[in-house]
Amino acid sequence: MDYIKRDLERAVLEASEQYPVVFVSGPRQVGKTTMLRRLADTSARTYVSLDDLTARALAKDDPAMFFQIYRPPILIDEAQYAPEMFPYIKIHADQRRRPGDFWLTGSQVLRLMEGVRESLAGRVAFLSLSSLSQSELYSPGSGEPFVPDLDALLKREKVTQPADTQEIFRRIFRGSMPAVASGKYKDVSLFYSSYLSTYIERDVRSVSAGIDELKFSAFVVSVASRCSQLLNIADIARDADIDQATAKRWLKILETFGIVFYLHPYSNNQLKRVIKAPKLYFFDTGLVCYLGKWSSPETAERGAMSGALLENYVVSELIKSYQNAARVPFFYYYRDRDAKEIDVIIEADGHLMPIEVKKTASPDRRLSRVFSVLDRSPIPRGMGAILCMVERLSAIDSRTLVVPISLI
Repeated sequence: MDYIKRDLERAVLEASEQYPVVFVSGPRQVGKTTMLRRLADTSARTYVSLDDLTARALAKDDPAMFFQIYRPPILIDEAQYAPEMFPYIKIHADQRRRPGDFWLTGSQVLRLMEGVRESLAGRVAFLSLSSLSQSELYSPGSGEPFVPDLDALLKREKVTQPADTQEIFRRIFRGSMPAVASGKYKDVSLFYSSYLSTYIERDVRSVSAGIDELKFSAFVVSVASRCSQLLNIADIARDADIDQATAKRWLKILETFGIVFYLHPYSNNQLKRVIKAPKLYFFDTGLVCYLGKWSSPETAERGAMSGALLENYVVSELIKSYQNAARVPFFYYYRDRDAKEIDVIIEADGHLMPIEVKKTASPDRRLSRVFSVLDRSPIPRGMGAILCMVERLSAIDSRTLVVPISLI
C-alpha cells in the first residue's frame, strides 16, 4: 500500500520550526499518525501511543518519569488520554525553548483542546487534518486553498486529472478515508460499517454514558439524510425517536469528533431578511452514501439526493483545501426569505467570493444573478464561480468563472 502524500505536511514542518508543540487534530483513521511518523522517519523522534495502556498509565500517574523514558523530540499519539502531562510539556518548553520538541495527535478534539489551551497557551500550533482531499488524491502538488482566481485555476488545471459526472460520483461514493482511497480495503460498505461501530459509536459512548445504540444509529442516518440542508433539530429528533436535547448533544459530539460541520449564514445590517439556521455537512461523503444505503455510484447519482451529495462533496473539499494549507476557512452561505440563495461565500483578502454548485455541464448566466445581493454588503464582492460538471475552465462574464469540480 503506497503512502499518499498529505498537503498538511508542509504546515507541520513549518510550525515545527517555530513552536515547541505542534498539535494535529482530526477524526480517527484519517492518517494523522501515519503522516507524522513518516515525517519523523528522517529524525530521531521518539514515538509513543497512549492507546498502549502501560504508557497511558505512566503518563497519567507519573508524567515526570514518563518524560524521562520518552524523551523529546517526541510524537505522542492520542494525547487526550493523559492531560496530566500537559503541565510538564509546558515546563519543558519554557526551559528548553526548542521548536518542534513535541508533536501531539488527538481524535477526541474537545477533551484534548481544553487541556492544551489551558496548559500550553502561546506554545502550541494547532493544525487540523481531515480525510484525504481531492487535491491530494488527483492533483498532487497543488496544495493551495481554493479561490476563484483565474491565474491560480489555470495553473491548477495543468496538473489536474479531468473528471466527468460519473467520475465525480465515484469519488463521492467511495469517500476519502485513506484506508479505502489507498486500496487497502476494497469493500466500501464493509469499511464504513466497521468504521461506524468501531470508532464513531465507541467514541460517542466514551463521552455519553448509557447511549442507546439503536437510537444513535437511527440518529446518524437521519442526520446523513439531511446533508447540505438547513439544520432542523426537531425533524432529526423525531426520526430517531429521541428528544431534542439529546439530538443537540449527539450533534455536538459528531461535530467535536470531526464527522460533521456547519456553514453559518452570512448577514449584516444591509441584509436583514436572511435565514438564521446553519447548514449541515459531513466531511466524508462515503459515510453519507453508506448511511443512505446507496449500493453504487450510479444509484447515488440517480437518487433524489444527488444534488445534496454533490454540494456536500464540494463544500467539504473547499474546507479541506483551507485546512491543509493551515488557513482558517471563513465560509458562509446565503439564503433569504425571498428564496435567493448562494451555496457558499468565501471571505478572504477583504472580499466576498460567491460560489454556486450545480450538477450541470451547461451552466448559464442566470445562475450567477443572485450574486448581486452581496453588492449591498459593506465588504466588496470579488470574483465568483459556478462549480459544475464542465470539462474545462471558462467564464460567464468578467466577474464569474465556470470551474470544473475537479479543480478544487
